[in-house]
Amino acid sequence: MFKHFAIAAIAAVTVLSAAPSFAQSLEIGPGGVRLVEPGAERPMRRGMDISEREAVRIARAEGLRNVDNIDRTRSRFIVEGTDRRGNDVRVSVDRRTGEVISVD
Repeated sequence: MFKHFAIAAIAAVTVLSAAPSFAQSLEIGPGGVRLVEPGAERPMRRGMDISEREAVRIARAEGLRNVDNIDRTRSRFIVEGTDRRGNDVRVSVDRRTGEVISVD
């Protein structure tokens, strides 16, 4: 009888100690792969995207001088224009976080 109790106790301790590892998840994004802790989840932000004006400000910080066009997709702003040398530049900015995705 003690043998069955010991096996059940060991099984319960094993299951309960593994529970916190199930709560963790991986996030794959522009910054690479990272481990997301259970309490560090981002809240849903409906309608709290950055504005076109903020996207232009971010693009200017990346070297854009004159803005010719702003395209809006589901996940990013694409700001097109020229730099101080007259070269065509395209800056992709994440609509949710404001992070620069690419500068072409």
